[in-house]
Amino acid sequence: MKNFIEIVSKPDNVAIVIMMIMVLFFTILAFYYAITGDRRRSREVAEGILPEQKADVEDRISSWPYLVRKEFLVAIIVIVLLSGWSVLFDAPIEEFANPTRTPNPAKAPWYFLGLQEMLVYFDPWIAGVLLPVLIILGLCMIPYIDVNLNGNGYYTWRERKFAISTYCFGFLVLWITLIIIGVFMRGPGWVWFWPWQEWDPHVVSAEINVDLSQFFGVDSLSPIGFLIGGLVTFGYFALGIALPYKYFERRGSKFVVELETVRYLIVVGLLLIMIGLPIKIFLRWVFQIKYIWVTPWFNI
Repeated sequence: MKNFIEIVSKPDNVAIVIMMIMVLFFTILAFYYAITGDRRRSREVAEGILPEQKADVEDRISSWPYLVRKEFLVAIIVIVLLSGWSVLFDAPIEEFANPTRTPNPAKAPWYFLGLQEMLVYFDPWIAGVLLPVLIILGLCMIPYIDVNLNGNGYYTWRERKFAISTYCFGFLVLWITLIIIGVFMRGPGWVWFWPWQEWDPHVVSAEINVDLSQFFGVDSLSPIGFLIGGLVTFGYFALGIALPYKYFERRGSKFVVELETVRYLIVVGLLLIMIGLPIKIFLRWVFQIKYIWVTPWFNI
Protein backbone atom coordinates (compact mmCIF):
# COMPACT_ATOMS: atom_id res chain seq x y z
CA MET A 1 0.00 0.00 0.00
CA LYS A 2 2.98 2.29 0.57
CA ASN A 3 3.89 2.04 -3.10
CA PHE A 4 0.32 2.96 -4.11
CA ILE A 5 0.37 6.03 -1.86
CA GLU A 6 3.63 7.15 -3.48
CA ILE A 7 2.09 6.74 -6.94
CA VAL A 8 -1.02 8.72 -5.99
CA SER A 9 1.05 11.54 -4.48
CA LYS A 10 3.35 11.93 -7.50
CA PRO A 11 3.11 15.41 -9.04
CA ASP A 12 2.07 13.83 -12.36
CA ASN A 13 -0.82 12.00 -10.75
CA VAL A 14 -2.13 14.65 -8.34
CA ALA A 15 -4.07 16.28 -11.19
CA ILE A 16 -5.60 12.91 -12.09
CA VAL A 17 -6.74 12.35 -8.50
CA ILE A 18 -8.29 15.84 -8.50
CA MET A 19 -9.95 15.07 -11.83
CA MET A 20 -11.50 11.88 -10.41
CA ILE A 21 -12.90 13.78 -7.42
CA MET A 22 -14.23 16.63 -9.58
CA VAL A 23 -15.83 14.27 -12.12
CA LEU A 24 -17.59 12.41 -9.31
CA PHE A 25 -18.70 15.66 -7.67
CA PHE A 26 -20.13 17.25 -10.82
CA THR A 27 -21.79 14.00 -11.87
CA ILE A 28 -23.62 13.80 -8.53
CA LEU A 29 -24.45 17.52 -8.75
CA ALA A 30 -25.86 17.17 -12.27
CA PHE A 31 -28.04 14.22 -11.24
CA TYR A 32 -29.24 16.22 -8.22
CA TYR A 33 -30.27 19.11 -10.46
CA ALA A 34 -31.91 16.72 -12.93
CA ILE A 35 -33.99 14.88 -10.31
CA THR A 36 -34.91 18.16 -8.60
CA GLY A 37 -36.01 19.63 -11.92
CA ASP A 38 -38.13 16.58 -12.73
CA ARG A 39 -39.89 16.84 -9.38
CA ARG A 40 -40.52 20.55 -9.86
CA ARG A 41 -42.01 19.99 -13.33
CA SER A 42 -44.22 17.19 -11.96
CA ARG A 43 -45.61 19.59 -9.35
CA GLU A 44 -46.21 22.24 -12.01
CA VAL A 45 -48.10 19.76 -14.20
CA ALA A 46 -50.18 18.67 -11.21
CA GLU A 47 -51.01 22.31 -10.48
CA GLY A 48 -51.94 22.93 -14.11
CA ILE A 49 -49.16 25.44 -14.84
CA LEU A 50 -48.30 25.43 -18.56
CA PRO A 51 -44.74 26.18 -19.78
CA GLU A 52 -45.83 29.40 -21.47
CA GLN A 53 -47.62 30.56 -18.32
CA LYS A 54 -44.55 29.76 -16.25
CA ALA A 55 -42.40 31.86 -18.56
CA ASP A 56 -44.69 34.82 -18.02
CA VAL A 57 -44.89 34.63 -14.24
CA GLU A 58 -41.24 33.86 -13.50
CA ASP A 59 -38.80 36.70 -12.96
CA ARG A 60 -35.81 36.83 -15.24
CA ILE A 61 -32.30 37.19 -13.82
CA SER A 62 -29.74 39.14 -15.85
CA SER A 63 -26.25 37.81 -16.49
CA TRP A 64 -24.80 41.02 -15.11
CA PRO A 65 -23.96 41.19 -12.30
CA TYR A 66 -25.20 37.85 -10.94
CA LEU A 67 -23.58 35.33 -13.30
CA VAL A 68 -20.50 37.43 -14.07
CA ARG A 69 -19.83 37.93 -10.35
CA LYS A 70 -19.92 34.18 -9.72
CA GLU A 71 -17.60 33.51 -12.65
CA PHE A 72 -15.16 36.13 -11.36
CA LEU A 73 -15.13 34.55 -7.88
CA VAL A 74 -14.57 31.08 -9.34
CA ALA A 75 -11.67 32.41 -11.45
CA ILE A 76 -10.04 33.91 -8.34
CA ILE A 77 -10.44 30.63 -6.42
CA VAL A 78 -8.90 28.64 -9.28
CA ILE A 79 -5.93 31.04 -9.48
CA VAL A 80 -5.34 30.74 -5.72
CA LEU A 81 -5.53 26.94 -5.85
CA LEU A 82 -3.14 26.73 -8.81
CA SER A 83 -0.71 29.09 -7.10
CA GLY A 84 -0.76 27.01 -3.92
CA TRP A 85 -0.38 23.82 -5.92
CA SER A 86 2.66 25.17 -7.78
CA VAL A 87 4.29 26.12 -4.45
CA LEU A 88 3.64 22.79 -2.71
CA PHE A 89 4.48 20.45 -5.61
CA ASP A 90 7.43 20.58 -7.98
CA ALA A 91 6.72 20.50 -11.67
CA PRO A 92 7.05 16.91 -13.01
CA ILE A 93 9.91 17.77 -15.33
CA GLU A 94 12.22 14.84 -16.01
CA GLU A 95 15.66 14.63 -17.58
CA PHE A 96 16.26 14.81 -21.30
CA ALA A 97 15.27 11.74 -23.27
CA ASN A 98 18.00 9.12 -23.28
CA PRO A 99 17.80 6.44 -26.01
CA THR A 100 19.91 4.09 -23.87
CA ARG A 101 17.57 4.36 -20.89
CA THR A 102 13.93 3.70 -21.67
CA PRO A 103 11.54 4.38 -18.79
CA ASN A 104 9.66 1.38 -17.48
CA PRO A 105 6.72 1.60 -17.62
CA ALA A 106 6.63 3.90 -20.67
CA LYS A 107 3.25 5.58 -20.34
CA ALA A 108 1.49 8.03 -22.58
CA PRO A 109 0.02 11.26 -21.17
CA TRP A 110 -2.95 10.58 -18.92
CA TYR A 111 -5.51 11.58 -21.57
CA PHE A 112 -4.11 8.87 -23.90
CA LEU A 113 -3.80 6.14 -21.27
CA GLY A 114 -7.25 4.84 -22.15
CA LEU A 115 -6.06 4.20 -25.70
CA GLN A 116 -2.85 2.62 -24.41
CA GLU A 117 -4.86 0.28 -22.19
CA MET A 118 -7.07 -0.69 -25.14
CA LEU A 119 -3.93 -1.85 -26.99
CA VAL A 120 -3.87 -4.79 -24.57
CA TYR A 121 -7.19 -6.06 -25.95
CA PHE A 122 -7.26 -4.92 -29.60
CA ASP A 123 -5.04 -4.64 -32.63
CA PRO A 124 -3.04 -1.37 -32.73
CA TRP A 125 -4.98 0.03 -35.69
CA ILE A 126 -8.32 -0.71 -33.99
CA ALA A 127 -7.34 0.71 -30.58
CA GLY A 128 -5.28 3.61 -31.94
CA VAL A 129 -7.17 4.57 -35.12
CA LEU A 130 -10.61 3.02 -35.57
CA LEU A 131 -12.03 3.39 -32.04
CA PRO A 132 -10.80 7.02 -31.56
CA VAL A 133 -12.33 7.94 -34.94
CA LEU A 134 -15.64 6.32 -33.94
CA ILE A 135 -15.55 8.19 -30.62
CA ILE A 136 -15.08 11.52 -32.41
CA LEU A 137 -17.74 10.76 -35.02
CA GLY A 138 -20.15 9.60 -32.32
CA LEU A 139 -19.67 12.83 -30.37
CA CYS A 140 -20.20 14.86 -33.56
CA MET A 141 -23.42 12.96 -34.33
CA ILE A 142 -25.02 13.47 -30.91
CA PRO A 143 -26.84 16.74 -31.82
CA TYR A 144 -28.26 15.14 -34.99
CA ILE A 145 -29.09 11.69 -33.60
CA ASP A 146 -30.42 12.44 -30.13
CA VAL A 147 -32.90 15.30 -30.42
CA ASN A 148 -34.99 16.40 -27.45
CA LEU A 149 -38.27 17.70 -28.85
CA ASN A 150 -39.21 19.21 -25.49
CA GLY A 151 -36.45 21.79 -25.69
CA ASN A 152 -33.06 22.37 -24.11
CA GLY A 153 -31.42 24.44 -21.44
CA TYR A 154 -32.60 22.58 -18.35
CA TYR A 155 -31.54 19.56 -16.31
CA THR A 156 -33.69 16.44 -16.58
CA TRP A 157 -33.31 12.72 -16.05
CA ARG A 158 -36.82 11.56 -16.87
CA GLU A 159 -36.75 12.90 -20.43
CA ARG A 160 -33.16 11.87 -21.24
CA LYS A 161 -32.67 8.49 -19.57
CA PHE A 162 -31.16 6.76 -22.61
CA ALA A 163 -28.84 9.61 -23.57
CA ILE A 164 -27.58 10.20 -20.02
CA SER A 165 -27.14 6.48 -19.30
CA THR A 166 -25.20 5.95 -22.51
CA TYR A 167 -22.94 8.93 -21.85
CA CYS A 168 -22.27 7.90 -18.24
CA PHE A 169 -21.47 4.36 -19.33
CA GLY A 170 -19.12 5.47 -22.09
CA PHE A 171 -17.38 8.28 -20.20
CA LEU A 172 -17.40 7.21 -16.55
CA VAL A 173 -17.47 3.41 -16.69
CA LEU A 174 -15.22 2.98 -19.72
CA TRP A 175 -13.01 6.00 -20.39
CA ILE A 176 -12.30 7.19 -16.85
CA THR A 177 -11.90 3.59 -15.65
CA LEU A 178 -9.34 2.85 -18.36
CA ILE A 179 -7.39 5.97 -17.39
CA ILE A 180 -7.42 4.92 -13.72
CA ILE A 181 -6.21 1.44 -14.67
CA GLY A 182 -3.43 2.84 -16.84
CA VAL A 183 -2.24 5.29 -14.18
CA PHE A 184 -2.50 3.30 -10.95
CA MET A 185 -2.69 -0.39 -11.90
CA ARG A 186 -0.18 -0.76 -14.72
CA GLY A 187 3.42 -1.08 -13.56
CA PRO A 188 6.74 -2.06 -15.18
CA GLY A 189 6.28 -4.07 -18.35
CA TRP A 190 2.62 -2.97 -18.35
CA VAL A 191 1.96 -5.73 -15.82
CA TRP A 192 -1.16 -5.46 -13.66
CA PHE A 193 -0.39 -4.58 -10.02
CA TRP A 194 -3.03 -4.24 -7.33
CA PRO A 195 -2.75 -1.24 -4.95
CA TRP A 196 -1.31 -3.42 -2.17
CA GLN A 197 1.36 -4.94 -4.43
CA GLU A 198 4.88 -3.56 -4.88
CA TRP A 199 5.91 -2.60 -8.40
CA ASP A 200 8.65 -5.12 -9.15
CA PRO A 201 10.38 -4.57 -12.53
CA HIS A 202 11.55 -8.19 -12.52
CA VAL A 203 8.01 -9.62 -12.46
CA VAL A 204 7.10 -11.43 -15.67
CA SER A 205 3.45 -11.96 -16.50
CA ALA A 206 3.10 -15.28 -18.34
CA GLU A 207 -0.26 -15.10 -20.10
CA ILE A 208 -1.46 -17.97 -22.29
CA ASN A 209 -3.89 -16.32 -24.67
CA VAL A 210 -5.88 -18.15 -27.33
CA ASP A 211 -8.26 -17.05 -30.05
CA LEU A 212 -11.96 -17.84 -29.83
CA SER A 213 -11.81 -20.70 -32.34
CA GLN A 214 -8.76 -22.16 -30.58
CA PHE A 215 -10.81 -22.15 -27.38
CA PHE A 216 -12.95 -24.81 -29.10
CA GLY A 217 -9.97 -26.65 -30.57
CA VAL A 218 -10.07 -25.10 -34.07
CA ASP A 219 -7.11 -23.29 -35.63
CA SER A 220 -7.94 -19.60 -35.96
CA LEU A 221 -6.09 -19.36 -39.29
CA SER A 222 -8.07 -22.19 -40.86
CA PRO A 223 -11.21 -21.58 -42.96
CA ILE A 224 -13.38 -23.04 -40.18
CA GLY A 225 -11.77 -20.73 -37.61
CA PHE A 226 -12.31 -17.78 -39.96
CA LEU A 227 -15.96 -18.80 -40.34
CA ILE A 228 -16.49 -19.17 -36.57
CA GLY A 229 -15.03 -15.74 -35.83
CA GLY A 230 -17.05 -14.11 -38.61
CA LEU A 231 -20.31 -15.72 -37.52
CA VAL A 232 -19.79 -14.67 -33.90
CA THR A 233 -18.92 -11.09 -34.89
CA PHE A 234 -21.78 -10.61 -37.36
CA GLY A 235 -24.17 -12.49 -35.07
CA TYR A 236 -23.31 -10.10 -32.23
CA PHE A 237 -24.23 -7.06 -34.32
CA ALA A 238 -27.26 -8.70 -35.98
CA LEU A 239 -28.82 -9.81 -32.70
CA GLY A 240 -27.81 -6.56 -31.00
CA ILE A 241 -29.71 -4.59 -33.64
CA ALA A 242 -32.72 -6.89 -34.08
CA LEU A 243 -33.54 -7.80 -30.47
CA PRO A 244 -33.84 -4.22 -29.10
CA TYR A 245 -35.92 -3.29 -32.16
CA LYS A 246 -38.36 -6.15 -31.51
CA TYR A 247 -38.41 -5.34 -27.79
CA PHE A 248 -39.28 -1.65 -28.23
CA GLU A 249 -41.71 -2.40 -31.07
CA ARG A 250 -43.57 -5.01 -28.99
CA ARG A 251 -43.89 -2.64 -26.05
CA GLY A 252 -45.15 0.14 -28.29
CA SER A 253 -42.25 2.41 -27.33
CA LYS A 254 -41.71 5.61 -29.27
CA PHE A 255 -37.94 5.16 -29.10
CA VAL A 256 -37.59 3.40 -32.47
CA VAL A 257 -40.26 5.55 -34.14
CA GLU A 258 -38.60 8.80 -33.10
CA LEU A 259 -35.13 7.67 -34.18
CA GLU A 260 -36.28 6.23 -37.53
CA THR A 261 -34.31 3.52 -39.35
CA VAL A 262 -31.04 5.24 -40.21
CA ARG A 263 -30.55 6.93 -36.86
CA TYR A 264 -31.55 3.74 -35.05
CA LEU A 265 -28.90 1.73 -36.92
CA ILE A 266 -26.24 4.37 -36.16
CA VAL A 267 -27.16 4.63 -32.47
CA VAL A 268 -27.35 0.89 -31.86
CA GLY A 269 -24.24 0.20 -33.95
CA LEU A 270 -22.13 2.68 -31.96
CA LEU A 271 -23.65 1.38 -28.71
CA LEU A 272 -22.74 -2.22 -29.60
CA ILE A 273 -19.16 -1.20 -30.38
CA MET A 274 -18.97 0.57 -27.02
CA ILE A 275 -20.40 -2.43 -25.17
CA GLY A 276 -17.96 -4.66 -27.05
CA LEU A 277 -15.04 -3.12 -25.16
CA PRO A 278 -15.99 -4.43 -21.68
CA ILE A 279 -17.03 -7.74 -23.28
CA LYS A 280 -13.57 -8.08 -24.85
CA ILE A 281 -11.90 -7.16 -21.53
CA PHE A 282 -14.02 -9.78 -19.73
CA LEU A 283 -13.14 -12.49 -22.26
CA ARG A 284 -9.44 -11.60 -22.02
CA TRP A 285 -9.25 -11.66 -18.23
CA VAL A 286 -11.56 -14.60 -17.54
CA PHE A 287 -11.07 -16.94 -20.52
CA GLN A 288 -7.70 -15.64 -21.88
CA ILE A 289 -9.30 -15.08 -25.30
CA LYS A 290 -7.11 -12.72 -27.33
CA TYR A 291 -9.02 -12.37 -30.61
CA ILE A 292 -12.56 -13.29 -31.55
CA TRP A 293 -12.05 -13.09 -35.32
CA VAL A 294 -8.65 -13.55 -36.97
CA THR A 295 -8.33 -12.53 -40.63
CA PRO A 296 -5.39 -11.83 -42.97
CA TRP A 297 -6.28 -8.11 -42.83
CA PHE A 298 -7.35 -7.41 -39.24
CA ASN A 299 -7.97 -9.10 -35.93
CA ILE A 300 -10.90 -8.35 -33.63
